[in-house]
Amino acid sequence: RRQPAVSKSWFHFVSGLEFDLATNLVGQPLVRQQVMKGVREFLENPNPVKPLVMSFHGSTGTGKTYVSSMLIRYLFQSGLQSPYVHHFSPIVHFPHAEQIEQYKESLKRWIQGNLTNCGRSAFLFDEMDKMHPGLIDVIIPFLGPSWVVYGTNYRKAIFIFISNAGGEQINNVTLALWRARKDREEISLQDLEPAISKAVFENPQSGFWKSGIIHEHLIDFVVPFLPLKHHHVKQCIVSELVQQGLEVRPGVVQEVADSIPYFPEEEKLFSSTGCKTVASRISFFF
Repeated sequence: RRQPAVSKSWFHFVSGLEFDLATNLVGQPLVRQQVMKGVREFLENPNPVKPLVMSFHGSTGTGKTYVSSMLIRYLFQSGLQSPYVHHFSPIVHFPHAEQIEQYKESLKRWIQGNLTNCGRSAFLFDEMDKMHPGLIDVIIPFLGPSWVVYGTNYRKAIFIFISNAGGEQINNVTLALWRARKDREEISLQDLEPAISKAVFENPQSGFWKSGIIHEHLIDFVVPFLPLKHHHVKQCIVSELVQQGLEVRPGVVQEVADSIPYFPEEEKLFSSTGCKTVASRISFFF
């Protein structure tokens, strides 16, 4: 059975990804730490017991999609275009609540078929907060530490769940810690995990509500994305200008950064949209 070319040896992969995250991902120390730990452990092991399952949480514009596509770009030669990378969006693929049984069946078959075709596949589930509760549980057999499911070995697969759920709670905890004079770099996973769990796994609107994926502890890494401060937004603006081949003028950087809404009302500390609207705002200033 063909394996896709993982683009480099794992050592080059890991050091390349680490450098890219350190250079291009702004203001996310926990993300770097969690993602690198997960990827390193997973790729170093020639016979993993189970697939790598990561869940990314945070508000809009904090880098969730950016990091998942960066990861895929390093793992697969054609990145998101690779035939071994599968991307699901609830709004596109599972829009109608009344067809949930049908979706369950096709999702299960789709994953099974792709893993039979190639064990080293990646599955991205976007906007988990908009997923119909109960639907995602059909993939439980593929996530756990059993050897063969439906006659296919699938332990080298990677599953990434992306969700805005928990974003508000992460923002609140980060704000409280900032008010308590705790540095961003000092924030630990333990500070955030309880708040994320409550928001994501106990919310009837969430795709993970009462999910067996949670009860059976099948998520290996919960990755919290922190809200971005003014200087992080400026870093995003600079890299966007460079990418667009435009001149980096400090005045423009400042103006674009100031045109973005910040919260909370009194301190105006964190960007309400992260770096999401940076690219579209730049055009107003050129």
